Amino acid sequence: MPRLHSIVYGLVQGVSFRAFVEQTARAFGLKGFARNCNDGSVEVTAEGSRDRLERLLDALKKGPRSAHVERVDVDWSKETGEFEGFSSC
Repeated sequence: MPRLHSIVYGLVQGVSFRAFVEQTARAFGLKGFARNCNDGSVEVTAEGSRDRLERLLDALKKGPRSAHVERVDVDWSKETGEFEGFSSC
């Protein structure tokens, strides 16, 4: 299974973006985390099936209505199996 690591840039902090990511990832049965970065971006790491990760990536590019996503940087790798669920830090 693959692992998606992404950094989401734009107006993504203080607008419930992490809660949106957590809810979306859990609905897709993914494991991982979303957390704020010091530069105002949000880091998202998720593991699961490729098609569900692609759906999460599509959601990250849109975000919730309150957010404004400018860009999403993406890296793919192999899963590590280190996560038990999905959390927002």
